[in-house]
Amino acid sequence: MRFDILTILPELLEGPFNVSMMKRAQDRGLLEIHIHNIRDYSTDKHKNVDDYQYGGGAGMVMAIQPIVTLIEKLKAERNYDEIIYMTPDGELLEQRHSNAWSLKENILILCGHYKGVDERIREHYITKEISIGSYVLTGGELAAAVVVDSIGRLIPGVMNDETSALTDSFQDDLLSPPVYTRPPEFNGWKVPDVLLSGDFGKIELWREQQAIERTQTRRPDLYKKFIGEE
Repeated sequence: MRFDILTILPELLEGPFNVSMMKRAQDRGLLEIHIHNIRDYSTDKHKNVDDYQYGGGAGMVMAIQPIVTLIEKLKAERNYDEIIYMTPDGELLEQRHSNAWSLKENILILCGHYKGVDERIREHYITKEISIGSYVLTGGELAAAVVVDSIGRLIPGVMNDETSALTDSFQDDLLSPPVYTRPPEFNGWKVPDVLLSGDFGKIELWREQQAIERTQTRRPDLYKKFIGEE
């Protein structure tokens, strides 16, 4: 699977993809991540990538020319299953997005900045607009890293135990149940007896009940989806 990320701050993306699971996935040839500096494609003599917005108002806008030039260059080299724009007013990223995109081959991600990109880019190139939460960051790079991580970990072979992803939070519109490890007692705090029983039927039932209760308490919005009220 290949990701092409378009940014004006490539340095922000060097760290997240050079450690842990994402690095191992790249080293094993399961994942390619290519970071492109939009500024390199500006025809402006000062390599500017922003300009004042028509109609006045505070804040600059990402210029159309360098972004279009770069997107067209990449599209000429391969077909993209999705061209994603990271923006606060996009659709909220959910596990279902990551699940679906993990089956794709080529994804392009545009990182927003300033007041956003020229609207004509969104109209003519973007196939999906995504936000990672109801807040504003200084740019789309950290959000793009979240998207790539959430997708990349699901690619077959990336995780040591692929079945682990099936029990992650949100996979069934439920949060994950509590988890414990050794020792069975610490500072007088005990692991639930059922987890030490060796009865896997009872353990799975306990985990399911805990997941439902935790979701109902902590994420009532998600619980409504689980019981079919949304």
